[in-house]
Amino acid sequence: MNLGGRVSAVAAAGALGIITTLTAGGVPAAAQPAGPAGESITHEENPRVPEGAAWTEAYFPSSDGSGVELHADVLRPAHLPPNAKTPVILSVGPYFAHAGQTGPEGWDQVGPSARFQDFVDGADLMARGYTFVMVDLRGFGGSTGCLDWVGPGEQADVRAAIAWSARQRWSNGKVGMYGKSYDAVTGLVGNNLKMDALKAVVAQEPVWDMYNYLFSNEVPRPNVTGTPAAYNSIATMPPMADDSDRYKANARYEASHPECLSDNITNNNNPDADSAYWRARNLARDAAGTRTPLFVTQGFIESNTKPEDMDEYLANHRGPERGWLGQWDHVRGNDTEGDGRLSMGRAGWFDEVMRFYDQYLRGTRPSVTDPAYAIEDSLGHWRAQKTWPLTATSYGARLSTGRYLDDGGASAAAAADTASVDHGRWDMERAPRIEVLSRAEQNAAKQGDASASSFWTWSTPAPRALRITGTPRVTLTASTSGNVMVRLWDVAPDGTATMFDENVALLESSGRISFDLKSTDWTIARGHRLGVQIGTIDSNRWRDVPSGHTIKVSAARLALDVQDPRSDVPTQGDRSPYLDSYLAANTTTLSDVGRGSFPLRLSRNG
Repeated sequence: MNLGGRVSAVAAAGALGIITTLTAGGVPAAAQPAGPAGESITHEENPRVPEGAAWTEAYFPSSDGSGVELHADVLRPAHLPPNAKTPVILSVGPYFAHAGQTGPEGWDQVGPSARFQDFVDGADLMARGYTFVMVDLRGFGGSTGCLDWVGPGEQADVRAAIAWSARQRWSNGKVGMYGKSYDAVTGLVGNNLKMDALKAVVAQEPVWDMYNYLFSNEVPRPNVTGTPAAYNSIATMPPMADDSDRYKANARYEASHPECLSDNITNNNNPDADSAYWRARNLARDAAGTRTPLFVTQGFIESNTKPEDMDEYLANHRGPERGWLGQWDHVRGNDTEGDGRLSMGRAGWFDEVMRFYDQYLRGTRPSVTDPAYAIEDSLGHWRAQKTWPLTATSYGARLSTGRYLDDGGASAAAAADTASVDHGRWDMERAPRIEVLSRAEQNAAKQGDASASSFWTWSTPAPRALRITGTPRVTLTASTSGNVMVRLWDVAPDGTATMFDENVALLESSGRISFDLKSTDWTIARGHRLGVQIGTIDSNRWRDVPSGHTIKVSAARLALDVQDPRSDVPTQGDRSPYLDSYLAANTTTLSDVGRGSFPLRLSRNG
């Protein structure tokens, strides 16, 4: 899933070399004959192969007995004998087709995907003596079968890829997984499978529960049909002219199985998170008791793979953890901006990742002690923690009783503000980079309680700086059916306010409802207030159907985890560039800030 829209600097260069070797059943590309089956191709023979690597292709069955055949591109250190045993780093996903990641990339000869060329080169993977394996999920690239949106079929593919990588004659039996976005999700799947051969997972910007990418508490997101359509397009990407006959036949699987595409459009459009379809894809729940060492990254304010159910996944995971968490969008740890600044703001991504792999795949004791978690807060300050979240206290804030008209606000105007963005047709690599508060949303916020579409509760000013961390949760009683949106705002003394957290829910009937907001790590400065806005969904970030009902909300409470910044242990890192873009897009000035009705505090007693 490329849910972000940022391509690594190496990938963006376009002409990236990748090394491939053709294995059992594979036929060398016509543009570059490779000799007998299984003979590898080097960079000198094919510039698409990374320098120092030897490329082969392989085919093997998935693990579910379905008859699905999976395709793999294998990059081996060219300086080692063919049977020299090495640790294996594995990526499994939809973006490894020879022709391109999300569409044809203009290559003039067949070769392995350039998706993680930055990793192969930047981590000096071949010289370090690692094998890198890229496996096409069912329905993509050179694999057969129907795409399955991280369901039981794709989980079986991940299981097969790990087992296959561990048992090859050139493998030392220890496998790590690496990915970003969709191929980070398959890393989380690998952890959940509890396989002995999987020793470490690096997952950058994943989706923690697949339901949340298309729905929020039964309210559809703009991409609810566009994302399945985007993956259908990737699955039907034509093979290259010089791909092997076997690869071509597999790549054209959907032509003779059109139900694959229609089922992918309809199967995942069920808004019920408790349906069998979505229960099978709830990765956060299924992480309970898992112990694979895990290294994750997550942008708290990114608009693509949002930090939803991350807290639950990490709480359920019981193994060693590492993480970079902060205020960035859908980027890799090594990505840079146009001016050369690191997109996450923290240096040393590949060095830290390789110390992690060396420790768990080779048993090498790290020469550098890296923090378990390196976290950037909303002020751009980096700190080290043993885990995330760490809280000084947790408590519930009582919210005001109020009413709002569930009319969608000025939903037509809101949609017009972003009508040209993408029409919801994106995959995890091509989502809109930023979500901007529409004029309608800003106007509703500025009107405060004078607006018919929402009402507010205000905290008293913070007596000193404190941090809202973890996952806020709201509970309320609604008088009738409709929709509800809850937003948290950081409000300065002069009324300048930034919306930093939100979520929505469908109210199926009157009664009690509870739901999580996004996970966050937001520092409230001394003298600032927390504003809680409850009302209709007046945002283009969802595709709700307004009920037209006037909804009374009562007995509402907001559960908060709070941390004291005075206990922070600084670690290296600069302010991530995206933070300023987010602030500009989500800040307005409020003119009607009411009296505070609950305190912001660092302990239960004040």
